Order: sequence, then C-alpha cells, then structure tokens
Amino acid sequence: MDLRSIIMGVAFSLMWSSAFTSARIIVTYAPPISSLALRFIISGLLGVLIARLLGQTWRLTRPQLRACIILGICQNALYLGLYFVAMQTIEASLAVIIASTMPLLVALASWIFLGERMAPLAVSGLLAGFVGVALIMGTRFSGGVDPFGLTLCIIGAVALTVATLSVRGATSGGNFMMIVGLQMLIGGAALTVAAVLGTEQLVIDWNWKLLAAFAWTTLIPGLAATLLWFKLVQRISATRAATFHFLNPFLGVVAAALILNEKLHTTDLIGVAVIMAGILAVQLSRRAKPA
Repeated sequence: MDLRSIIMGVAFSLMWSSAFTSARIIVTYAPPISSLALRFIISGLLGVLIARLLGQTWRLTRPQLRACIILGICQNALYLGLYFVAMQTIEASLAVIIASTMPLLVALASWIFLGERMAPLAVSGLLAGFVGVALIMGTRFSGGVDPFGLTLCIIGAVALTVATLSVRGATSGGNFMMIVGLQMLIGGAALTVAAVLGTEQLVIDWNWKLLAAFAWTTLIPGLAATLLWFKLVQRISATRAATFHFLNPFLGVVAAALILNEKLHTTDLIGVAVIMAGILAVQLSRRAKPA
C-alpha cells in the first residue's frame, strides 16, 4: 500500500468519524429527523448530478436497484435516523464507538447466519472488540447514560449490519455514484414521511454552529467521503480499504473531545484501543483469505 493510499484511507476515516460530532451539534439546535431528511435530499440531488456529469446512467440492474432500496431504508433512514434521534441524549463519542463496531457485527453475523468460517485471528479480534465495548459500557452506565438513546444506537448498528450484508456485490457493474445519490434520495423520502407522521415540530434555533455543522455533514461525510471511498476501493480493493475502519473509534472520540469538549475517561481510551485492535484483527484476517 503506497503513501497516497494511506493518506486517502486516513482522510476517509477522519471524514466518516467527524459525522457524529456534527450530528450532535445539529440535533442540539434542530429537529433530528427533519434535519437528516433535508441533508439526504440535498446530498442525493448533488450525488445524482455528479453521476450524470460522470456519464453514469439512470438504468440500474435489478441488484443495483435492490441495493438502493435496502441502503436507503436500512442505512440512511433506520441507522442514521435512529442515531440522530439518539444523539439528543447520547454523547457523540459513545455513538461513534457503537457505530464503529459494524465490522465486528458483520463478521459475527456472517459466521452465524451465512456460515462463513472464521480464522483464529478473526475470532480473537471479535472477542477483543466486544470486550472493549463492554468496558466502555460499564463506565458509561455507572455515569448515567440514557438507556433509550443507547438502545436506539444499538438497533441502528444492527440495521447498518443488515444493510451491509444484504448488498454485498450488488453495487458492482458501474453507476456507483448514481446508486449513492438514489439511495440518499430514498432515505430522505422515508425520513420525510417519518417526520410528518411523527408530527415532529420544526423548532429551529438558527445560528452559525447549526449552519456550519449541517453544511459539513452534507458535503464532507455525505458526499466527499463517499467519493474518496470509491477512489480508494478502485485503487487498493474493498478488502484492503476496509482495514482503515479500525481508525474510526479513535478519530471519532478525539473529534468529540476537541470540538464538543466531551470528557474521556481512562477506561474509554483503553476500551477504544481494544476495539481498534479487534477491528484491525478482523479486517486483516479477511485480507488473508485466498481470493
């Protein structure tokens, strides 16, 4: 892996991890579901525009169309929708730690439901990752974490895992940016319906922090990170690119501490280090599999 690929991978992880800090700012000043719906509509329209400029077509294969619907509902509406609601009472650092366990959950679900064999390195990484989560949760529960918000985060992580497993290989065949744009629009439409049916009140405290956070989460984690990930996968393959996921817990808690002044305990740092090691072990074991 060359230096440029490493820089791209770290930049992607930094962008992805920062989304939780900006989301925490957004839900402090605006309704979560409506804000996220607007973000996806804007990102989706920009994504479709970029796709058309790249010469990509509206005509998707049936697997690609299925991927758009599953990602739009499970990833955008359920996973991120639940996280936005949860972060009204859950700190961004805890939210990003739970979300970062997705590679561990995917490995566990692949073993349980798909019958994939796990190498000893992957088993060790899986156990280490969940030990790290348990360590952090024990400290947070003693500190009075909101159980409802925590439950929403866990359900959201499961929804993301389902989406990831359901669309494996379905986005191949080109039109990647078009798929990204359309699944964002589907997510935005679903969230709009949820906001209307849930009678969410549009009470907004307009200020520069809200506008800056909304612009950041729409353009950087929403679009720039997606484009960067696509380029990285093209450059070094999806399996190698996924190795950078191990950076997400650390970068996420650092962003929350620096920008939101969230307190970090010693057990948080130890737990994050253990989770990072677990994710890295799981991803390295997948790279070691024969093609």
